[in-house]
Amino acid sequence: MRDAVRYRIKGTRTYVQPVASVGGYDAASVAPRLVRWQPPVSGPNNLLLGSLATLRARSRDSVRQNGYAEAGVETLVSNIVGTGIKPQFVTSDPEFNRQLADLFLEWTDEADADGRYDFYGLQALAARSMIEGGDCFTRLRARLPQDRLSVPFQLQILEGEFCPAYKNDGGIGSNQVIAGVEFDTIGRRFGYHLFASHPNDQAWGRLAQNVDTTLVPASEVTHLALTRRPGMVRGEPWLTRALVKMHDLDLYDDAQLTRQQIAALFSGFVTEASPELGVEDEVFGGDVTTVPGVELASLEPGTMQELPSGKKIEWSEPPSPGDSYEAFVKQQMRAVAVSLGVLYEQLSGDYAGLSDRQFRVAANEFRRRCATWQHHLVVFQWCRPVLRRWVELGILSGAIKPPAGVTLRMIARAKWVPQAWAYINPVQDVQAKQLEIRAGLASRSGTVSADGDDVEQIDAEMAADNARADRLKLVLDTDPRKTTSAGANAGQGDEPKPASKN
Repeated sequence: MRDAVRYRIKGTRTYVQPVASVGGYDAASVAPRLVRWQPPVSGPNNLLLGSLATLRARSRDSVRQNGYAEAGVETLVSNIVGTGIKPQFVTSDPEFNRQLADLFLEWTDEADADGRYDFYGLQALAARSMIEGGDCFTRLRARLPQDRLSVPFQLQILEGEFCPAYKNDGGIGSNQVIAGVEFDTIGRRFGYHLFASHPNDQAWGRLAQNVDTTLVPASEVTHLALTRRPGMVRGEPWLTRALVKMHDLDLYDDAQLTRQQIAALFSGFVTEASPELGVEDEVFGGDVTTVPGVELASLEPGTMQELPSGKKIEWSEPPSPGDSYEAFVKQQMRAVAVSLGVLYEQLSGDYAGLSDRQFRVAANEFRRRCATWQHHLVVFQWCRPVLRRWVELGILSGAIKPPAGVTLRMIARAKWVPQAWAYINPVQDVQAKQLEIRAGLASRSGTVSADGDDVEQIDAEMAADNARADRLKLVLDTDPRKTTSAGANAGQGDEPKPASKN
């Protein structure tokens, strides 16, 4: 056998044998079917920042023009935020918690600096702006005592365009600015460079002139964005992966509609033998020809058009979309729904052939995804910094007076509870909760909180209802003190137990 070729390392007496390069991954091979797949190698920001303006513009245009894009965005907002993600204060003083809840409820109607929404409407607006444009900024604005607010604090929602993604340079001292966000020397967010007004909007009939930006401290701004890679500074529109498919599908659907409109224009024609009469060469040249009794009008469905002799028309036969049209569109819609992160049924409104069991499985998966977005995005990036600033200004203004031993951090450490999911099968769902509580697998407080309610408020309402029923000597089938779940008397004998004097 012939010896393998060896190579001597230059300047030494050492010989080595070459090692054949063998690809360890099929996806990394350069086979003919993959040779054209050469994606760019880039960090988490370079690729996005070069395309962010175009992605935003196309995303917003799709939401304006395409009903499915709008439905997808609305589905995400209504399930992530709904009627609002509400705080439940959990300090060691129950009475103080109640006072905080009352004060916060009063402030929710004053929260919007523009006076258009309450606090929970701003939540939905911020989430929608993030989904549609990639990210959303909120100015945390302190107000003066003469503004007569319950807490001198308001919020101003700003679209992502307010922070220029093309601004990448040096900041204060050794700080660095990446995509309009300034970082200090240890990588913390120092501030945001924001325009005074929307750079693409018009003010008083002329284009707003935003020559320069203002550096706003990071403590005065919240930045809501879904970042998909570590170190990613700005977010991308959530419709990004669906934009091309939605655009092409919209064009395809319009083409099919136009084809059917043309097919519906076929009409009947009657040709008369009138060789002595002359007509214009152009059959459809005018509304009415010079030939008596022969009107050449534009085609309309169901018409019987008379033609003079000597004229012959050959008709094209537009192909029918056939039986595959519905299946094709449905499959494309499923791909769009997957790209958006919603269910096909939610996007299309088509629930045909879907059983309760199948929908429960799909809905539970979608709800788990929404819970991830609720906690990691809306609560952590938006609700928590807003509440902390609200507490700070509430204490400084005297609107909040913490009792001894209760600190600002304890107040701001509230539990954020989203809107409860609707029952898919009300009887079974309620029975399952009841069995979990009775088996010790869940607490009543935790179950009530998961439904978006406050157990202390429910207990107070129940106590008031029971006291009123006892005072009026009412025996209600819903009162477990006097009746069983089957409607029988809870006491011995036929008469209900007397109402407690307490």
